[in-house]
Amino acid sequence: MGHIEAERDGAVLRIAINRPEKKNALTADMYDALAEAVETAETDAALRVLLLCGKGEAFTAGNDLEDFMRKPWKGQAVPPAVRFIRAVAGAKKPIVAAVHGLAVGVGTTILLHCDLVYAAEDTRFMMPFINLGIVPEAASTVLLPLLIGPQRAAELFLLGAPLTAQRAYEMGLVNAVLARDALLSTAAGAAQELAQRPRGAVLACKELMKRTYRAEVERALTQEVEIVAERLDSPETREALSAFLEKRKPDFSKF
Repeated sequence: MGHIEAERDGAVLRIAINRPEKKNALTADMYDALAEAVETAETDAALRVLLLCGKGEAFTAGNDLEDFMRKPWKGQAVPPAVRFIRAVAGAKKPIVAAVHGLAVGVGTTILLHCDLVYAAEDTRFMMPFINLGIVPEAASTVLLPLLIGPQRAAELFLLGAPLTAQRAYEMGLVNAVLARDALLSTAAGAAQELAQRPRGAVLACKELMKRTYRAEVERALTQEVEIVAERLDSPETREALSAFLEKRKPDFSKF
């Protein structure tokens, strides 16, 4: 799978993002590999829990913007990033996440679909979608305001404000904040503990918790993708991406 590694540990599948030289920035191929790992695990009866983590100094820096520009969403029936998001959002089996370093863009929004989230003390969450002239994805425009309230969600979305691990814990985004050297062992331990619980009861409990907002999440997943695809052709996004390539501050004053 290249920069995505999937390793079995009993009934747990550990899915690791391994592109440390780029702070685990995600390419289209990496999104496809992530989606394939989740989709395959869902159909494997021997696997009960998924553990998502990153290697190196970051969980993920979000989209690899250069790859993103080479492979635009326009004309794709299901962009790889959307395939991955839908795989995680629709997963019936529990997903545990271990997050450290940078968790940018989808590195934060995907956590809203995970069942248990553990963060290292050095984690910095950020969702700078607006800075690129686009909107958030992964149904985060529904799930984040529900979790932390609309005003705090607006601060994170509209201003792209960074969030420390401790603040994320206080808001309810993560289950615990841990020392870096204890992060993966704690998350893996929780995953193994889940794997030992009664399978049917675990799956039914997860299903019941997600049922209330399923229709609204599905609506948001669809509409966010439509708006992102539209925004990618906007003058604002073209300016943002040009500024990124030219290593300058974007100028949105003319739009």
